Amino acid sequence: MDEVEAPEDLQKDGALPDEVYSPLESVVLWSLLAIGCGVVFGLIVAPETVWDEGLAPVVWDPIVEDASDSGDAGYNRWNTALYTAGLFAAVLALQALFRRWRLPSDDLMLLALTSWVVLAPVLRVLEDAHMFPDGRDLLYISPLIHLHLAGWLVGVGFLAHRLDVAVARAQRPALVERRVHHALLFTLPVLLAGFWSWVLRPIHETDVALDLAPLVGSALVALAAVTLILMRTTHAPALTRGLMAFGCGSVVLSLGYYVALSLHLSEVYVDDPYNAIVLWPLLVIVVLPCLVGVALHRLGASDLRHLRASGYEPGVLPVGISLKQWEDDPAAFEDHPVERLSNRAMLASPLVILMVVGQLSDGLATFLGLDVFGYGEKHVASQGVIDIGSRINESLGIDFGVGAWFFAVIKIALVSAIVVLFSRMRVEHRQQHLRVLVVLAVMIVGLAPGLRDVGRLILDV
Repeated sequence: MDEVEAPEDLQKDGALPDEVYSPLESVVLWSLLAIGCGVVFGLIVAPETVWDEGLAPVVWDPIVEDASDSGDAGYNRWNTALYTAGLFAAVLALQALFRRWRLPSDDLMLLALTSWVVLAPVLRVLEDAHMFPDGRDLLYISPLIHLHLAGWLVGVGFLAHRLDVAVARAQRPALVERRVHHALLFTLPVLLAGFWSWVLRPIHETDVALDLAPLVGSALVALAAVTLILMRTTHAPALTRGLMAFGCGSVVLSLGYYVALSLHLSEVYVDDPYNAIVLWPLLVIVVLPCLVGVALHRLGASDLRHLRASGYEPGVLPVGISLKQWEDDPAAFEDHPVERLSNRAMLASPLVILMVVGQLSDGLATFLGLDVFGYGEKHVASQGVIDIGSRINESLGIDFGVGAWFFAVIKIALVSAIVVLFSRMRVEHRQQHLRVLVVLAVMIVGLAPGLRDVGRLILDV
């Protein structure tokens, strides 16, 4: 975490170079390092205080309870605050490191990371159905599932990034790029087989009898997806290609078990009047938000195309220009393409579309899950919003659900605010990684719960 000093001749009020940490970034990075060292030291010298009276009841015990047969342990205000603070700190720290390491922050990288966000709820639904053996199921409970998958992401990303480094140092980059392409075509299927062996193979140790046809089919489709993605992204860095191909392949491979489980449960539910496989929630929770995303893309596609043709990204200031400079002299930049085209161009950006789809999915899934299907809410903040809806129901004499409709209304309002905020927001060139990680964080708390909910509603687990 060696910090680089800003050059003395840096223009006054100009943007900091990418390799320089801002004061806030430095504070967050050193604070996280100090907290990590403090926790490790505390676990060694005072385990009763740090673990037995601290981390265990707040973090570990809810995870164990969630993995038990009773399942779905609720959050409390302490672990909610801890996870929220940790998420914010992680975003600030990682964006600084990613910028310093000059990792990609374009749309393709965002889509690659999104595949990993989708993977988490797919595996989580399998855990909800008790598909993993005891002990192993703990790895698929939040927040462990995110840390577990982060390990896979870092491993795949490290290997792919080393290939990028080899290309950058090569005297004949074109030749090395071809070798990198072949290396990815060989390595990623092997890593995908390792993912199956570690993550999905233990499912076969349980008593659930699964049809092999969807499992074999998903494996073939996953291999085809990995190959197709690698063939269609030869222009991108190996890091982006590797993360996207492996993430998508893992999702497809895991969905095979989801399909096999649905076939198994459809037979089990034949004589059960209280359970059934239902598909229509997909239309409300997934298809409807995606249609909204398509509409947004059409609104801004033309401006986005023109802005990128001029060499700029929506909402991103030119290199070396600080936000203060941009805002202090609006007349000087009013005709700049970033200022003229960004407002509508952002509507077509995956940054906005993915957040909108994620938040709408979460809101609609919560509404259907609680008000229609009778599930319960485990998050403290969400339950507070739902309680307000319940009181509104009581005051109006409405005898429907538990008030989760109000949560959906709040999510729709939040989506509207996101669209307005991001369309008008300007960021410095060095803050592009921050935007990407903010979107990922929003998807982790929006899209991921929404996809988990729709998975549970379909399987009735």
